[in-house]
Amino acid sequence: MTVNQMSVFIENRPGSLSAFGDLLRENDIDMRALSIADVENYGILRVIVDDVYKTSTVLKNASYVFKITPVLAVPLKDSAGSLADALDVLGGNDINIEYLYAFVGRQKDRAYVIFRVADADMEKAAQALSARGFAPVSQEELKLGDR
Repeated sequence: MTVNQMSVFIENRPGSLSAFGDLLRENDIDMRALSIADVENYGILRVIVDDVYKTSTVLKNASYVFKITPVLAVPLKDSAGSLADALDVLGGNDINIEYLYAFVGRQKDRAYVIFRVADADMEKAAQALSARGFAPVSQEELKLGDR
């Protein structure tokens, strides 16, 4: 079970991130999670949104370069050690994490971690996490289950 993450290439200059935020606001697109990594001239904005299709259309029309990548969205109890427990599951199953980021959900005592693992390991990671009580959620569950 995966969630679609959008990786948007954005210029590393004043106002670029603001313009991106304005575009989403103008089109009533809700960001659920956000991470940005930069290099000298550009950044990679990784974002989870409420409507991937609509966002894709809006970004394409605005000439943004982006790609859609499947990731695992794993709900965790918002307490010390929860992330370490999930990381132990993946490490114990010889699954490498390419990157991760987290966000706090709207429900009390719940946080989410976005895990990116190799495509070949996605199903293995989901099964291993589920077996230990860390079941990844779908795009729809993430959208509806956190209200």
